[in-house]
Amino acid sequence: MDERDESAERFLRLVQQRRRGRLKVYLGLAAGVGKTYRLLQEAHELRRQGVNVVLGYVETHGRPETVAQVRDLPEVPRKTLFYKGRALEEMDLDAIIQRRPAVVVVDELAHSNVPGSKNEKRWQDVEDLLRAGISVLTALNVQHLESLHDQVLKITGTDVTERVPDQVLRDADEVVNVDLTVGELRGRLEEGKIYDPAKVPVALNHFFRADNLLQLRRLAVREVAQLLGQQVETEAGGAAPVPAPRRNADRLLACINTNEPAAREIIRKASRLAQQLGMSTWYVLYVQTRREAADRINLAAQRHLLRNLQLATELGGQILRVKSDDVVTAVITVAREKEATLLMCGITSEKTVWQRLSHRGITQDLIRAVAQLEQDVDMFLVTY
Repeated sequence: MDERDESAERFLRLVQQRRRGRLKVYLGLAAGVGKTYRLLQEAHELRRQGVNVVLGYVETHGRPETVAQVRDLPEVPRKTLFYKGRALEEMDLDAIIQRRPAVVVVDELAHSNVPGSKNEKRWQDVEDLLRAGISVLTALNVQHLESLHDQVLKITGTDVTERVPDQVLRDADEVVNVDLTVGELRGRLEEGKIYDPAKVPVALNHFFRADNLLQLRRLAVREVAQLLGQQVETEAGGAAPVPAPRRNADRLLACINTNEPAAREIIRKASRLAQQLGMSTWYVLYVQTRREAADRINLAAQRHLLRNLQLATELGGQILRVKSDDVVTAVITVAREKEATLLMCGITSEKTVWQRLSHRGITQDLIRAVAQLEQDVDMFLVTY
């Protein structure tokens, strides 16, 4: 039995173990590494073992080797939705649930559904399938992970708009890193195996630059290694990880305000830190002053705040809202109540280092207040 057969057999054992569907994610550093091809290979292997597997949605992008893998696999017909006068195809979620296969292949997990669909995002469709007891094989590029958005933007200059909450990946039963070297991936691109030849020069000089791909590859490898480490800990009975001595006792409190980009970056960094430290619980605190009361704050700021609080919830944070004009005292009070050991807040990058440290602002007052606490609290400053 080769490695792929063993992988399919392991997933089959998982499928048979419980009533909720199982989730297996093929994670890659970028388009063209072979995620969809691997999905289809596994579907064939499961079919050979007698498993009822169907294709819910597969995007071949016209790549011949991928198209060849689709043959002989049963497919649930897509449904047609009309949007702005155009007929668009989407995965037929209801038809798959009604058919009730053991396993369904659902490509492009980060996809946004056509307006009018039951769910806004495809990852939400996958959640519905899992709740219905149907196991899912899916694929995702690392740049679509919500908490990595700011890092990916700095690396590539690309604002990735289709994103998946990290919790979806953390809840997966298996995550497989589909890896290629930077040279191999750029070679596939140059040979026209990923995009139309007319798009290749632009791709090579922008997103698919060697330095970009190298950093994305590191992100993907790190993500899978971290998830594997957490899985090993869980299967070993929750033994404490070795690298961080205080890890089990750490409690993270991230503080945000109505500054939308700063709050968004703080929330994502808090999520990454909580994941790295193995925290099952972490908090996002918003202190509402009188000038930010519902009848005083503008509608755009309200929408941004609600969107950021929703983001925190999607990434696994617990929301805390306090009304007070004394922000520092409110933060310190909550930090004491929650026995926080890690405190994260933002600081502007518009001033020089000396100006930031000498200027009396909320963050600086908070640093001074934390220094006087009787409990041991480390502060993380997120520059925006």
